[in-house]
Amino acid sequence: MQANFNRNGPPRKGPGPMVANPGQYQQQPTPQQMQAAQAEEARKREEARRRSKKPTDLDLPEGIEEIVIGDAASTYRRLRDIERKLDSTMMRKKLDMQDQTQRNEKRSRTMRIFINNTADNQPWQNTSLDTDAFDFGDSSQASYKVNVQGKLLPAEDGLDSEEVEEVEEGKEAQALKNAPGIHERTRLSHYFKQITVEFKRPQALQPDGMAAIEWKRPPPDARTGAPSTADGADFDLLKFERKSDENINVEIKLYRDENPERFQLSPELAELCDTTEDDRPGVMYKLWSYIRANKLQENEDVRHIRCDYYMKKAFGTDVIQFNYIPDLILRHLHPLPPVILNYTIRVDADYVNAKPTPSPYTVYDVTVLEDDPLRTRITNTLWHSSTHVKILQQIVDIDDQIALVVQAITQGKAKHGFYEAMAKDPVGFLKRWISSQRRDMEVILGESTRGMGSADEGGLGEEWRRGGRDGVWGGDVARESVGLYLARSEAQRHR
Repeated sequence: MQANFNRNGPPRKGPGPMVANPGQYQQQPTPQQMQAAQAEEARKREEARRRSKKPTDLDLPEGIEEIVIGDAASTYRRLRDIERKLDSTMMRKKLDMQDQTQRNEKRSRTMRIFINNTADNQPWQNTSLDTDAFDFGDSSQASYKVNVQGKLLPAEDGLDSEEVEEVEEGKEAQALKNAPGIHERTRLSHYFKQITVEFKRPQALQPDGMAAIEWKRPPPDARTGAPSTADGADFDLLKFERKSDENINVEIKLYRDENPERFQLSPELAELCDTTEDDRPGVMYKLWSYIRANKLQENEDVRHIRCDYYMKKAFGTDVIQFNYIPDLILRHLHPLPPVILNYTIRVDADYVNAKPTPSPYTVYDVTVLEDDPLRTRITNTLWHSSTHVKILQQIVDIDDQIALVVQAITQGKAKHGFYEAMAKDPVGFLKRWISSQRRDMEVILGESTRGMGSADEGGLGEEWRRGGRDGVWGGDVARESVGLYLARSEAQRHR
């Protein structure tokens, strides 16, 4: 160990003094910042003090019916009982609604996709030439346009996602539509995050104009999470144009956009879950149902799962901890394959001149998933309805007013009881009241133990006469009272 030398004494061994890191010192707050922080702290303390003094009891005191005229007190108690039952019912229904929204159940819709194309400047469209002659002319201007159009068919149950229940006209309906996380999904670009068009020709014969076409949805707004409003992010019709004078086969791939993301399960996991596609929560729920149905939990530790033939086939072990399953299923989850639509771009006269115009469509029905519209309405009602928030605020204000009235009634009843007892026996009542106040003051100041542990007001109980560490005099209260008395006596002597 290296020695450290001290100028004023012999060398000492051990590490030298710690050198502070220059970056660890923080800048001292300015007086204005300290004053603002103190004011904010004082404001918080004042708010806490006001909340602590705010009355919250809504129940009338016992015996109030005997001193009031009429049946107002009994009627109020019945209303309180009805309110408790109603609050219990509403809370249970609200929890059921929240549970339904958290399940995120999906329903199937049909997106009908129409594909057709038109052709321009094709060699057969040039009527200025002799059709019987062999044409060596330039066909570089020949082109075609392809239209891919999607239309969401009406739901079978008659409930469409775009039908938002309007609680109020105008601002309320607009607020629901603009609420964070609530967005209508009705168009082609809403259900697919990527669309690619690949030309089915040998790579050596692919001209530069035949490169694959690709569309990707722009990322959502980073601040609000709302879908992007950029150009090309919201459409029903996808169009592209290329130059060619021959028929070409294309492959249109649609990559689905689902939240939460669904995956294609491996054959081993699909055999366990009895499905080929699902999201992660759904897979975990099905595995847990399978484990419980087959009683695969160990009796000693329920976290350990005994794998049967099918689970061992999927996870390759005899015993597994349940909390490890979310990580183990990742290798069994694969991205969903795209929806593939095959189409032949035709530029011949029979197709382009077919009647009725436009050219005949090739139609595909693609199944898409969307949130249950009832879930959207429940979400709007619970969290995004300004009317709902206003009603709750009105209820809170009324409860505060009722609490103030109940507090005044309680204080009035206490005064009534005080004066009634004094009217029946004024002398005895005053003696008892003065004695009670004096006894309370002595107990608070630690000057006396009158009335403690005995039926007689001025006597001491047996536990106060018994000494020792286990007695009352050896307890913390006695030592604290003695310390308070000695400190006060010492202060009086120095005056």
